[in-house]
Amino acid sequence: MDADGLIVVDKPAGMTSHDVVARVRRLARTRRVGHGGTLDPMATGVLVLGVGRATRLLTYVIGADKSYTATVRLGQATVTDDAEGEMTAETPAGHLTDAAVRAAFAELTGEIDQVPSAVSAIKIDGQRAYKRVREGESVELAARRVRIARLTVLAIRRDAGPVVEVDIEVDCSSGTYIRAIARDAGAALGVGGHLSALRRTAVGGFTLAEAATLADLAERAERTGAVVALAPAEAARRFLPVRQAEPAEERVLGHGGPLTPAGIPGPYAVLGADGRLIAIVSERDGKARPEIVLAPA
Repeated sequence: MDADGLIVVDKPAGMTSHDVVARVRRLARTRRVGHGGTLDPMATGVLVLGVGRATRLLTYVIGADKSYTATVRLGQATVTDDAEGEMTAETPAGHLTDAAVRAAFAELTGEIDQVPSAVSAIKIDGQRAYKRVREGESVELAARRVRIARLTVLAIRRDAGPVVEVDIEVDCSSGTYIRAIARDAGAALGVGGHLSALRRTAVGGFTLAEAATLADLAERAERTGAVVALAPAEAARRFLPVRQAEPAEERVLGHGGPLTPAGIPGPYAVLGADGRLIAIVSERDGKARPEIVLAPA
């Protein structure tokens, strides 16, 4: 069985995030595998997986900022706001000037209220929104506050007939829908729009540079008998501050007890003398209390 830890996968197109998890479960020879943030089947790129006890770290991965490269097709709207859905409207977009296109995307930066795509995993009365849409219901989701720190237009291409293709890069908060950016830019320009390509390039401190393909993981499992790339302590250093525990503190924390505060804001990782990740703690009510314990006493 594989060790506890995180794996950064370069997800291929055509697979769901759950498909990737199922593949890694077989390679790691354990059922205890999860992912830190869904990617749609058409999307590719960074998908962070947790194995064993490290699945408990995925809560912090899910909340991390994300980066993407994407292509938006202006002139065609779809029911899913991406290329996988049925087209609902087609309006020639060739008349749009580059300045107008750039201005529409610029309006979608900063702190904005974004209505998620109707075909999303958000639950309405206990049922996923996408399931309701596919059953023929009309779904309206409430706007959510998201932060789009950077939205750069890389290229505007007019080589596909009446549509305009716009290549963009996006740095954004967790919970941002790139499909909704495509939809809203198209609506603002009066021609409709949808996402025709999406690649996630980073999740927090995890980037494509270290991502392994599923073929890489299969080869690694055959060669070494394991697929985990980042031990829990190394992974935690990527997205949390770190505190070193004394031996007595290790014992207390391993039993789920609190430590004296260290004045570190937000959740942080506590490491033992041997470098192992003992727990993730946060300071409140004058104590450093564990949120999760990964190395119990």
